Amino acid sequence: MTGGRIGIGLAAALLASTMLAGCGGINARIERDTVDYEQFTAEQIYGRAEYDLARGDPELAAKVFGEVERLYPYSEWAKRAVIMQAFAYHRDEDYENSRSAAQRFLDFYPADGDAAYAQYLLALSYYDQIDEVGRDQGLTFQALQALREVIERYPDSEYTSSAILKFDLAFDHLAAKEMEIGRYYLRRDHFTSAINRFRVVVEDFQTTTHTAEALHRLVEAYLSLGLTNEARTAGAILGHNFKSTEWYEDSYKLLTGQGLTLEAVGDSWLNQVYRQTILGRWL
Repeated sequence: MTGGRIGIGLAAALLASTMLAGCGGINARIERDTVDYEQFTAEQIYGRAEYDLARGDPELAAKVFGEVERLYPYSEWAKRAVIMQAFAYHRDEDYENSRSAAQRFLDFYPADGDAAYAQYLLALSYYDQIDEVGRDQGLTFQALQALREVIERYPDSEYTSSAILKFDLAFDHLAAKEMEIGRYYLRRDHFTSAINRFRVVVEDFQTTTHTAEALHRLVEAYLSLGLTNEARTAGAILGHNFKSTEWYEDSYKLLTGQGLTLEAVGDSWLNQVYRQTILGRWL
């Protein structure tokens, strides 16, 4: 994060230079343990922290920002230092401490102009830890909740559009997890378990990129169980919403190859989805 209210500027670098001179030019790594910050003003310490951040040492910068808050807890510099500490920890990929600092800012200064950014940093502390699809998705749920806070609480902030994009990506990530598990069951002929996973995608993640494949996998699973009505209905939904996809083509070949048409029949949960689609209340 550069520029703006809490950016890294020339003035901060000059302040940092002054502070360094006052410290006798001691190497920054040594200073971490030896500098007596009590002899400096809040502005000087804050400037030194920005200097450390600008020169690529976010770990040290976060600690120095913490000194501002410790020594001058009720100052304007302390308020600025807390949000910058959250940013520095995040840049250092110390997500737990970044989240802690961001939450502290929100607790102390909920109406401040930088509260939206603090909430965004808190959300990023979860989002940037989302790993490959095969890992536990607890962090994804937490990222979604925190991103939703940005979107709903600060709809006009400069971070909202990015939060919306990341929310959609995290949501897609959860759908991908359901698909992975469903495919796993399908490959092992655990058709009922597979159907349960693909159903979650169709009902709860229908706005993601995985819906078309989930419907095709339902066609495969239901045909394997001999439940042709459900398979035909899944194919009909594919034809109505995803006719130009490879998943529709594959389902069409499967169903017509067995002399079956792609139409909604029976009274399964898929038939309800089909009716919602026709009425325009789905997708």
